[in-house]
Amino acid sequence: MKPVNDRNVRRSIAVLQRLFGRDYARRFAVRFWNGTLVPASENETFVLCLNAPYALRAMLSPPFDFNSSRAFVEGAVDVEGSFEAAVDLFRGVARSTNRLTKAFLALALSRLPRPPKPNDAGAAHLEGPVHSRKRDAAAIGFHYNQPLAFYQTFLDPDLVYSCAYFDDGVTTLEDAQNAKLDYVLRKLRLSAGESLLDIGCGWGSLVIRAAQRGARALGITLSRLQYEEAQRRIAAAGLGDRARVELRDYRDLGDAVFDKIASIGMVEHVGRERLDEYFGAAFRALRPGGLFLNHGIAEEDAPRTGQRPAGFLAAYVFPDGDLLPVSMMLGYAERAGFEVRDVESLREHYARTLRVWVDNLERRKAAAIAVAGERTYRIWRLYLAGSAQGFASRRMGIFQSLLARPHPDGRVEVPATRRDLYR
Repeated sequence: MKPVNDRNVRRSIAVLQRLFGRDYARRFAVRFWNGTLVPASENETFVLCLNAPYALRAMLSPPFDFNSSRAFVEGAVDVEGSFEAAVDLFRGVARSTNRLTKAFLALALSRLPRPPKPNDAGAAHLEGPVHSRKRDAAAIGFHYNQPLAFYQTFLDPDLVYSCAYFDDGVTTLEDAQNAKLDYVLRKLRLSAGESLLDIGCGWGSLVIRAAQRGARALGITLSRLQYEEAQRRIAAAGLGDRARVELRDYRDLGDAVFDKIASIGMVEHVGRERLDEYFGAAFRALRPGGLFLNHGIAEEDAPRTGQRPAGFLAAYVFPDGDLLPVSMMLGYAERAGFEVRDVESLREHYARTLRVWVDNLERRKAAAIAVAGERTYRIWRLYLAGSAQGFASRRMGIFQSLLARPHPDGRVEVPATRRDLYR
């Protein structure tokens, strides 16, 4: 590399060398705002782009978890190449940085230009008691009410926004999502003529799939845009006599009783304060002998006491989200009266799903920005890539728990083995 004349580039290089040690410019290159490039010495996985002299100060000032993400969202920092590799590397450095290095960084960063005042446009600002009906509706709307065309840039044609199931021989996202829908319905042993409730139904994919199999399906959601699109898709499929979607809170199910219930990727929004109420509502809405499949993300990091997404995720992606270990989640289910019949981890499937979503979003960057803006594109690129790293590294897990409401005499209407799932 040629001698660097820019003082702020030299200072930034010193910060990176101290922060990464032997890993500096080994598996990643660095491009500075003035065009200076420090190439990778080994196989390059990504290029860290520092777009302004203040970029590292904006990125590395405490709290690191939040400011590193915000610096990317605001464009001071960029990543070309594998975003997941970048997240993995920076998370590792953040965990291993000692006090002496932190003291050096504080001093070194203070010598870089001060970044402009952060722009919190696009961050969540919710009001009212946490997990009240009104606030939950606002939180769901914040995450799910992007333009439909934005979700279409990275999801499959059926808009299944949850972990796919890459069964043997399945290679495409569309086939993997169809396999997941079928797998859920097989686990529930849903038969023609039975009734299904889908809690948090998204754009109605599971409801439509169940109705196509002859079931009577109701989906509920708090997102008006999802509700409208689901209704349109049901009508287009000619399934209005067997499928419908309603704008309804799970706490307002009333006296309706169903043969089977599914909840796919919704329990993360409930909050630990409401989990007794959530599982209680599902238990009351299920007939004796019925089955409930609860599919949700769980905390996997030790000591596994449960964590509420903070920083970037809470501000820009999942306000009021809450992740618990699967063991704690099952405890709430059992207290409601459910018997746990089966628990399956799909962690590797979600890492793979998210990687496909990231690839799709990056490939359709122009379309995503055209419909939702560059800031939204950057937020979701970071969120999806960071989530892929989280599942791949086992910071997070995802589990399908099959729960039964036994008859008064203890009988359950589910086979004693899994053989029927794999025929």
